[in-house]
Amino acid sequence: MVTGTILFEKERINKLGPSNIVKKGIIHCPERRRLFPEMSVLENLMMGSYLRKDKDQIKKDVQQAYQLFPILREREGQMAQTLSGGEQQMLAIGRALMSKPRLLTIDEPSLGLAPLLKQKVFDSIKEVWKAGITILLVEQDASIALSLANRAYVITHGRIAAQGTREELMKHEDIREMYIGI
Repeated sequence: MVTGTILFEKERINKLGPSNIVKKGIIHCPERRRLFPEMSVLENLMMGSYLRKDKDQIKKDVQQAYQLFPILREREGQMAQTLSGGEQQMLAIGRALMSKPRLLTIDEPSLGLAPLLKQKVFDSIKEVWKAGITILLVEQDASIALSLANRAYVITHGRIAAQGTREELMKHEDIREMYIGI
């Protein structure tokens, strides 16, 4: 049995329900996007603001999502299931941002994406971070993840094999060879 305590801003959260975790500002953008496939781009974005009451700010935040991901504005009325994989990932991140996160966890954003789209998604993640949102990123593509990270943890077989800054991790020859291909 695994035990322990999870703290967020010095407050215990591991016994809170999902909606209360969202209210604290912790938002998860899941692996494989998990969109509402038969809802439009706009409807998916609005689902991200489900717990919010500030209608005027919600409208502004939709526009910010469109500014971050211009293709979503073009696809606003299109069903999510008809978007490309990269567009779906952008929508999943946009939906997560609609919740006004203080901590955004993103799980495998590059999964199944072409290199050009992968770079576009990661450029957008960097913009989100620059806007002041803390990001916890889980990503198998170590080179692109390390290019964004302040701090990284290499997990092997469920255990932390190495941790540190990009520079600290790059000093480990085995880490460079195994995870980055250098």
